[in-house]
This record gives sequence, C-alpha cells and structure tokens, in this order.
Amino acid sequence: MAAWSDNIRKVEPYVPGEQPKDTDVIKLNTNENPYGPSQRVKNAIVDIDTLRLYPDPTASALVDVLAEYHGVDPSQVFVGVGSDDVLAMSFLTFFNSDKPILFPDITYSFYDVWAELFSIPYERPALDENFRLVKENYYRENGGIVFPNPNAPTGIYEDIKNVEDIVSHNKDSIVIVDEAYIDFGGESALGLIDKYDNLVVVRTFSKSRSMAGLRIGYAISNPVLIKALNDVKYSYNSYTMNRPSLIMGTESVKDDEYFKETVSKVVATRERFVEAIKPLDFTCLPSSANFVFATHKDIPAKEIFQAAKDAHIYVRYFDKPRIDNYLRISIGTDEEMDKFTEFLTNYIQER
Repeated sequence: MAAWSDNIRKVEPYVPGEQPKDTDVIKLNTNENPYGPSQRVKNAIVDIDTLRLYPDPTASALVDVLAEYHGVDPSQVFVGVGSDDVLAMSFLTFFNSDKPILFPDITYSFYDVWAELFSIPYERPALDENFRLVKENYYRENGGIVFPNPNAPTGIYEDIKNVEDIVSHNKDSIVIVDEAYIDFGGESALGLIDKYDNLVVVRTFSKSRSMAGLRIGYAISNPVLIKALNDVKYSYNSYTMNRPSLIMGTESVKDDEYFKETVSKVVATRERFVEAIKPLDFTCLPSSANFVFATHKDIPAKEIFQAAKDAHIYVRYFDKPRIDNYLRISIGTDEEMDKFTEFLTNYIQER
C-alpha cells in the first residue's frame, strides 16, 4: 500500500440499525416513534428563500424555548445535530485526561467508537447479572463518566438516587447522563443540575418528539460547561443546526399536550406488548424506554431475528457477549405490535 495509508485514521465504525428500502415492512429496529410530529411542526412555515442564508449559529429561538420549558437559563442549554452530535462534542470537550473514561460494558455502542476516534482511553465496568449499574464500580479515579438512563439496549432505568450517587462520587470529573429515552419512564437527572457543577444531561428529539429525521439534540448543564461546549462547536462547525430544524424544533416544544399524548400511547403499547408475548415464553427486561429487550426460553434470538426479517418485520439483534440471545424490539402502533405478536405465535407453533 502507498505510504500515505499509514496516516489514515482507522476506526471500527458504529453500525446503525438497518433502514430497509422497501416501505412495506413493520419497522421495529431503530427506536423511532410510530406517531408523526406535532401538528404545529407540520404547520411550521419554512421560507425557502431564506435557505440561501446561514442559520442562526446560536440557535437562540430553540435554545430559548428549551430553557423556558425546562426552567433553566438559556446559558445552560446547548443544541446540536441530534444527541449523537451533542455527545460527540461532549467527548471532545470534556474527556481530555490521560485517565480512562468509564461507561458500562453493555450500553450505547457509539461510546467506544467516539473514544477510539478521539484517542480517549476508556474502561467498561460490567453491569451486574440483572444488567444494572454497579455504582461502586464508578468510585475510582477516571477521566469522565458517561451512561444512558434508561440504558440502551436494555431499556433498564436506574433510580435517580443511584445516578446522584455516581455524580457525587466523581466531583473531579464530568459525568454525562444520556437521557435519550427518559420521557418514556423514570425521573430525569435535570433536577440535579444546580446541585452538581460536574453534571451534563443530554436529550434528543428523535424518540419522544418523533423527529429523528430532523436531527435535534441538546444538553443542559451549568453555564461554564455549556460555554465550553459552544467554544468547541464554534471551533469545529459554527452552523450545526439548519433553519428547518430550528423552526420545527421550536414548534415541537410548544406543543406539550401532543408530546405527552404520544408518549403515553407508546408506554401503554409497550406494557400491552410485554403481556402479550409472555404466554409465548418470552421474557422482557423491565423497560422504561420506547423498546423492549426480549429473550425466548428456547429459541435463539438470531433465529427469530432472521425469520422476522424474512417476514418483513425488522427488529434489532446484537451479536455481542451477554446479549446475543436478546432482541431489541421498538414499540410501534398497537396494530404493528399485534401483527408482530401474531407472527411470533405462528412461527413458534409451526417451528
């Protein structure tokens, strides 16, 4: 190979859920919301002529409405292109020690990708046998901590007391709590922001606000850490948020009634689906997300995954230690989940 190949950064990339080209499928593999965005989002007017202009680099309209919604000052809000962008920017900004950062062994699989990409040392304390955080594993010296709550891909929510325990034991490093799924169950860590100056909470519009296609994420912390994030952003890409996302994202936050209505629908369907597949010998981990993590008593998860795909039903399978006999199943509409339950029933009977 040419000499320049030695200078190419080589990483093992994150593998997103499959996006099938065929629209005649039941898509339960990427944790998208089955319901459309708010009517206010649909009615939002984007002046096409303004697309020739750069968007507001401060994203002030969206920042202001998020600050008002969460009862914080605008100086405490940072927005980015989906929570992935916000998290990546947080890794760049806050994880610059020679000490390893810490995150669970079973968690969002982008964390180790970013750590490798940015040359950040890391360690992965193991979840316990019930896939829960062992908070004592985070009592050691580190260069930062990040974990999702509820966890992905398990869906398990950690009590806010455990979250606070980890934050309080690590006052010399930044703790990032990734709350992509918090709206579907559990108490947010946002109530701890004013108490701990080392806490960053990251949220997204992709799940509960049905706007994965627009890529909107945000972080809330104290003004010092938010300024640090913005300083890195302005040194990397000043115009991260496009005009349509800013306009429609702002309208989404203003329609709280619709937001709560659709979240309630997803939660109700989730509980209904868990009960429906119990007689089929499936066990689901306790989920506080918009998906469930399910395993069958006898049938390998990979087999069910492939059979469902052949039937045009997409779920997520992870060929990884400890979780290779589980399926992550996004919650769709009642009709979609009924069809999936029917498929599972027939497949098990005919197998």
